[in-house]
Amino acid sequence: MVVSVKNVSFSYGGFQVLRDVTMNAREGEIVCLLGPNGAGKSTLLRCTLGALRPQKGRIIINGVDIFDFDPIELAKLIGYVPQAIERTFPLTVFESVLIGRLPYLGWTPSQSDIEAVRNAMKLLGIENLAWKNLNELSGGQRQKVLLAMALAKEPSILLLDEPTNNLDLNSQLEVMDIIRDVVKDGKTAIVALHDLNLALRYADKIVIMKNGRVLANGKPAEVLSENVIESVYGVKAIVKNENGLRYVIPLTRCEHA
Repeated sequence: MVVSVKNVSFSYGGFQVLRDVTMNAREGEIVCLLGPNGAGKSTLLRCTLGALRPQKGRIIINGVDIFDFDPIELAKLIGYVPQAIERTFPLTVFESVLIGRLPYLGWTPSQSDIEAVRNAMKLLGIENLAWKNLNELSGGQRQKVLLAMALAKEPSILLLDEPTNNLDLNSQLEVMDIIRDVVKDGKTAIVALHDLNLALRYADKIVIMKNGRVLANGKPAEVLSENVIESVYGVKAIVKNENGLRYVIPLTRCEHA
């Protein structure tokens, strides 16, 4: 087991966001977190990253509590992609991706740092953007830069918060294909998504959340049913299986939603 979340609860002030969340992700798995806005997916990722400390429960990586890691070693272990990148500093794409190597950087980047940046940019198909200012990019291009920053770190674990955000349909599949290929090399990915069909296509395991709780956890075909979709999202839908491909067709909002 690579990542184990055990009975984790977290509150912002008096507002409880996570309630006794338990899940795990193994080496070679893509685990997709599903649920409506406010379900706690992003908070769970930030707790797993170590950016937030749960008030209850533990998060364990390779048998070690994340807060027992040296911070630099934990930073090397985990690559994190937030939902969006702020347009702040006038950095080029190359400089931005190089920031992903921060846990390894000395006073000057080494050749291995430069190669890791080049490889990540090549994998995402953004080499041609290397010397463009980050503020000049489209939302989809910035999203690919974020993923390149995480991959440049060469982490064992990827925590991805809506990595297909702002991407067109072709780029969504491209990015998810890349994540799948990276995970096949022995890494682990925990991915928060809104698109149920992407989750059905790529996830090895799905964790469905609502109001900070895990409502279902298991293989996609076992947990993503029409009844679960209605109870979690308030939407009537059909789950179809054709030619070995499972997909969701939303029909209508429920009156009680």
